[in-house]
Amino acid sequence: MTARIAKTLTVLALGWLIIVMTTPAAGAQDVGLPIGSQAPAVVLEDLAGEPFDLAQYIGQRPLLIEFWASWCSVCEALAPRLRQAHERFGAEVDFLVVAVAVNQSKRRVQRHLEEHDTPYRFLWDGQGRATRAYKVPTTAHVVVVDSEGKISYTGVGADQDLESALAALQGT
Repeated sequence: MTARIAKTLTVLALGWLIIVMTTPAAGAQDVGLPIGSQAPAVVLEDLAGEPFDLAQYIGQRPLLIEFWASWCSVCEALAPRLRQAHERFGAEVDFLVVAVAVNQSKRRVQRHLEEHDTPYRFLWDGQGRATRAYKVPTTAHVVVVDSEGKISYTGVGADQDLESALAALQGT
């Protein structure tokens, strides 16, 4: 093996190691924005193209935000937990799903909603504003914001315990 090939393999191995070490594991918590930080108020769009200002929700009452994509198998696996959390806490907590604009169109999201009965409001992050503001590492990323507008939980993966994250807000 030549020195050039050995150097290339070393660089590739280090790059792979960096990716593995910085990608959150399934079910990882405390990823993205730090717990206790103020939730960013970002203007998104609803699926009809109308502006939707998160500031209208942040600090009013607890809020759960999932960063989602129609092609995301982990998001699909998380869906039953999200639905259970909504059934238990939907009267006290606002649920928003932010559709990221990576490998999907707004129309594809609308088709998904036509095929699946979902009780939460879906928003479109066509410019990536919310994705950047919330430092979203991947889809199936959930952020819980307390009634004071502070982030109380972040996590990724299909096995997140959303009910416990929301139950912890009782009394806040």
